[in-house]
Amino acid sequence: MNVRSFRVCLRPLCLALVALSLATAALPSVAATLDPAVIGKAAGADAKAQPDGAIKIGWSRSDVPVTVDGMRLSPAAGLGSWASFTTMGDQAMVMGDTVVFQDEVDAAMDAAFAHGLSVTGLHNHFFYDQPKVYFMHLGGEGSPTQLAAGVRAVWDAIKAVRAAHAQPADGFGGATPSPGKLSAASIATIIGRPAPVTDGVAKVTIAREGRMRGHPLGASMGLTTWAAFSGSDNLASIDGDFIMRADEVRPVLQALRKAGIHIVALHNHMMGESPNYYFTHFLGKGKAADLARGFRAALDAQAANAKQSS
Repeated sequence: MNVRSFRVCLRPLCLALVALSLATAALPSVAATLDPAVIGKAAGADAKAQPDGAIKIGWSRSDVPVTVDGMRLSPAAGLGSWASFTTMGDQAMVMGDTVVFQDEVDAAMDAAFAHGLSVTGLHNHFFYDQPKVYFMHLGGEGSPTQLAAGVRAVWDAIKAVRAAHAQPADGFGGATPSPGKLSAASIATIIGRPAPVTDGVAKVTIAREGRMRGHPLGASMGLTTWAAFSGSDNLASIDGDFIMRADEVRPVLQALRKAGIHIVALHNHMMGESPNYYFTHFLGKGKAADLARGFRAALDAQAANAKQSS
C-alpha cells in the first residue's frame, strides 16, 4: 500500500475518533445534571456535592442518647443517617443508610414503600448498645426530587415516632401470647403446607434450591423459608425466615408489612451461591389464622413476582 492509499484509509478513522471525542465532551457530568439545591429542598436537608460527583444529604441521630458497652457514643462515631444521589441513564439513583431504633422500623419501612423506595438491608452495627440501634439501607431509581422526597418521608416518619415518645419503646405493646390450643391443621390449610408440631410449636418449612461453585444446595444447607407459630389460636406469635432472590425482596417485605408483621432483619446468609439469595427475619402476634394468612400473602407475592420474571 502506498502512502496516498494509507492516508485515504486513515481519514475515516480519524473522523470517527474526532466525532467520538466531541460526543464524549458533550455528555453532561453527574454534577451538571443533579442540582444540590433542588435535592436539598425536596429532602428538607442540606445537600452537598461530593468529590465523585454524587449529591449527599445527612442526618445525625443526636436526638436519643446511645451507649455501647457502657460508653456514650457520639453521633460522629456511627450514628449518622445519610442518602446519596447520582445519575443512572436519564434518571437518578439513591442509596443510603438510616439509623433506626426498634420502634421506628415499621414506620420507616412503610414510608419507604409508600414513596417507591426499596429497603435493601436491615441489621445491627453494635453489641451491647442501649437502646438497641439498627440500620436500614434504602435504594431507588427515579427523578431526583421524587427520591429526595422519599428519603424525607422516611426520616419524617422516624421523627414522628420520636415526637410521640421521646425514648424508644421496649416492646411492641399489647398482650403477650401464652401456650394454649393451637390448631396446626388450620394453619396448614391456610398456608397450603404441612405444619408439624414440636413442643407446642407449629412450623411450616419450604425448601428452595441453589448451587455453589457448581455443586447443588438444598434445604438442609439452609435454603428454606420457614414460619413458626406459638401460643394459641386466639393470640399467637409468628417468627421465621424468608429466602428470596433480589427481585423478590420488595414484594415479600411489602406483603408482610401489609399483614402487620414486623421485619427484624434483612441480610445475606452465604456468599458465592447461585442465584444470590437474601433472607428476611420477621415477627408478629395476633390471631393464628390472621398470621397464617399474612405469611401466605407473602408467599403468593413471591410466586407472582417469579411468574412475572419468567
